Amino acid sequence: MHPAPLAAIDYIGPALGALLFVAVMSLVAEPTRRTLNAIILAGASGVYLSGGFGLWELTYPVIGAAIGFRALRSYRWIGVGWLIHAGWDIAHHMWGNPIWPFMPSSAFGCMIFDSMIAPWFLAGAPSFLKRPHAAMRAAGA
Repeated sequence: MHPAPLAAIDYIGPALGALLFVAVMSLVAEPTRRTLNAIILAGASGVYLSGGFGLWELTYPVIGAAIGFRALRSYRWIGVGWLIHAGWDIAHHMWGNPIWPFMPSSAFGCMIFDSMIAPWFLAGAPSFLKRPHAAMRAAGA
């Protein structure tokens, strides 16, 4: 299988999605934010099952589960997990099957998305947006 041809939207869409993801996750309170993202990361390790690499597809969920478990206590492990997932995305874009069969560039888009959210997690997933309720509480309302 050859990689799908790419258009500007194949870069822009996932990048905007990553920015929106970080903004929305900034609103989630701790420790729920870390726990939720560790669960999302572990779940994402299974998206490529039957993705074109045969038995090799079974190795990534095992690795993803181990990283997801460590990620329950560490944002850095979440970031590492998304970088590893981005590598799996690019392998699928180049040689395997896309995540969504109806969108040949979906694995490439996933790589863009994962590569953009990983640094945020590696930095400790700081909040960029204030939660309205927390802001009112801080103001003494």
